[in-house]
Amino acid sequence: MDDSIINDRAQSLLKTLVERYIQDGQPVGSRTLASDSGMTLSPATIRNVMADLEERGLIDSPHTSAGRIPTAKGYRVFVDSLLTIKPLEQCTLNSIQQELSCEDEGDVLIERASSLLSGVTQMAGVVMLPRKGGAILRHIEFLPLSGNRVLVIMVVNEQEVQNRVIHTGRTYTETELLQTANFLNAEYIGHDLGHIRSKLLDSMQQSRDAMTQIMQTAVEMTDQVMESSRQHDDFIMAGQTNLMSYAEMGDMDKLKQLFDAFNTKRDVLHILDQSIHAEGMQVFIGEESGYSVFDDCSVVTSPYKSGDQIVGVLGIIGPIRMAYDRVIPVVDMTAKLLGSLLSTK
Repeated sequence: MDDSIINDRAQSLLKTLVERYIQDGQPVGSRTLASDSGMTLSPATIRNVMADLEERGLIDSPHTSAGRIPTAKGYRVFVDSLLTIKPLEQCTLNSIQQELSCEDEGDVLIERASSLLSGVTQMAGVVMLPRKGGAILRHIEFLPLSGNRVLVIMVVNEQEVQNRVIHTGRTYTETELLQTANFLNAEYIGHDLGHIRSKLLDSMQQSRDAMTQIMQTAVEMTDQVMESSRQHDDFIMAGQTNLMSYAEMGDMDKLKQLFDAFNTKRDVLHILDQSIHAEGMQVFIGEESGYSVFDDCSVVTSPYKSGDQIVGVLGIIGPIRMAYDRVIPVVDMTAKLLGSLLSTK
């Protein structure tokens, strides 16, 4: 049985515990659970349920207290199955609508949306700049440079020529680069550059012949080319210093690493990239983001559209102990309103 599958009584107590911990930030004891849950349960019954939840890895018991706190896994069960989303308060809705004015130009709207997310949630607000249409590969060449560097010459779309220097994991010979370029030109001309990597991986799973090594090289080259492309993309972030006010994020070394990640932008862009291809709202809790620097954070994102096309992602970055019931509708409404305004531009 999946460790996350628990009975109704355990679900109710877990929901109560998470909500109380989000509210107070203190370990929750059996007496508090008994009064807040509204269920008539003996202290012994509650302790047994708590022991079961702890064994499943959904809650933890700090050594300094007899109370329990939710784990990242417990938050995941809470967000997926137990969370009750509250409608936005009218004053919050009015604030969002007033802050995002239809008179503003696109760049100003993006900056306002980031500040708005930060101000309403008191966390870090982030908005990816709208991305242009995909790049259709017409021709590609690789030329070796000194060190582990390769010059990429690409023709994309109709006649747009792009030159980029990428850094690879090892030194490639001129022959290897020529074989890889010939392979890509033979198999992937006319394909969107952003989708070539996934097509390559699908082909590799079906192929076990000598072409696999060329495919692996092509995957790395494609990764590096896309990484180079992302350096031209960007996002607007506001309210990073808000995170310093949360006690659970008070470790200065971890904060420094987090702020370094904000400055280099690569990890944040990777998380946003995951979200832009996903359906609807995404909530990354702790290590789910795939980056250790965000292990103490949750990232709540939503894509936004211009017309019918998804052009970017926005969201908030904050502590795992956040009011998801309030943050999620703020992110959702901001994405819908920003998309609606951009569509009129």
